[in-house]
Amino acid sequence: MQKNKTPVVIGVSSITQKGKYEDLDEALILMDIATKSAIEDCGNPDIKKYINEISIPKGYWKYRDPGKWIAKNNNIKDIKTSITKIGVLQQNLINKAALKIQKGNIGASLLIGGESRYKRVIANKLGKKYIETELKINPDQYIKAESELRLDEEEEVLGQMAVGYYSILESAYRASKKNSIEDHNRNIANLYEKFSKIAVNNKNSWVSTPKTNKDIFEASNTNPKQSFPYNKLHCTSWNVNQSSALIICSEDIADKLNIAHSKRVYPLASSESNNMIPTLLRRKLIDPLGIKLAAKYILDICKTHGIQHNTYDLYSCFPIAVQMFADALKLKNRQDLTVTGGMAFAGGPLNHYVMTSTVKMIDEIRNDTSKIGIVTGVSGMMTKQSFAIWAKKPLEKFYFKDVSLDAKSLDKPLKISNQSNGKAVIIGYTIMDDQKGPKAVLYVEDLNNDRKILISRDNKYINDMEKNEWVGKEIDFNGRYLV
Repeated sequence: MQKNKTPVVIGVSSITQKGKYEDLDEALILMDIATKSAIEDCGNPDIKKYINEISIPKGYWKYRDPGKWIAKNNNIKDIKTSITKIGVLQQNLINKAALKIQKGNIGASLLIGGESRYKRVIANKLGKKYIETELKINPDQYIKAESELRLDEEEEVLGQMAVGYYSILESAYRASKKNSIEDHNRNIANLYEKFSKIAVNNKNSWVSTPKTNKDIFEASNTNPKQSFPYNKLHCTSWNVNQSSALIICSEDIADKLNIAHSKRVYPLASSESNNMIPTLLRRKLIDPLGIKLAAKYILDICKTHGIQHNTYDLYSCFPIAVQMFADALKLKNRQDLTVTGGMAFAGGPLNHYVMTSTVKMIDEIRNDTSKIGIVTGVSGMMTKQSFAIWAKKPLEKFYFKDVSLDAKSLDKPLKISNQSNGKAVIIGYTIMDDQKGPKAVLYVEDLNNDRKILISRDNKYINDMEKNEWVGKEIDFNGRYLV
């Protein structure tokens, strides 16, 4: 009799720690707690005998390989470990595990993520030394992205933090919808007010009180400006103590271990776009071909198999990500686009939020078997995108497609302008503060359709940019400055 290699998730857990410094753990311990909880959740500790690999996305920690430490601490033997560095889609860990299980290469996989930046912040405030367990042994495999997520030209003016890049995308999106600046900012504040209310009802959420659209819309001491049009409450909250884990195995192992059917949730299909085009060089800032192709694959699977998706967690590092994913999935109802409450309110732990949102989606489906969920993910500055669909009943197999080659063959990056002065059209912009004060950062396209980054420190221009739309304006430049 042929064994059933259908991949199925049987154990999940999410951990959120708040409170006093003494009550907070480092990321390693958080991941260990999540592992123990996921094993307990599946209902049979013998699953440990079938776990062949432990995969962990790299966080804001220095451990070389927490996987081996966690395996030893939980009596999981003969496993391979991997660390996936920032720049690789988090969904990719789940997809690889599901495909290996389906092919019969492994029996089960343990996926874990963890972050304790909140404890670091508290330690700094209290003048304490933050101490991590020292782990010097390397994993069996390091997985990293093929190229950088940003250009040197971009990093020079926008820095390494993502908020400036995403706020430029937001301006391009706003202009494409022909919204006024005030109307658009109120729209995204309303969207995030709904997210905050959902977060409050999530037991693993980082915030415990909802925010009003006014709280989000208006800059204040508790909601300072970050990069126009974003304030703090528009941005992912990564100073958290959170961890999550999930165990995925083959159906025949789940049967052998008598795992309750109430615990089983299935990945039906997933798609990824790993086509790396830096933000400045994208032909369409807010409509990259990769996201369209990856979304189309998922929607086509749904159409072919009569799947009515009805529950969502759209990646929410910043509002523009939510809007771009909703457009790609052709979602007209923008009421419930998250099950966690979003990264600004539920928490956005560095490099493993998709695991957190997936665990929450699995809980949602367990509690209501009519739910069919789509979880999306991002790496970089909307550089890479992923989609995954989850349900209580499996398809005949797990479907997967990486659309990167298709996207790469059709979506070619533009060139950096070599013009030192001339005319150009603004395609996106933001306003941010640095050590010299406010500055506008503008992405422009010159008359040869090449791209350039400009800056301006003229307060007259900056003030007008916050009130009136500048995307689409033709301007003059000299060197790197708007004139």
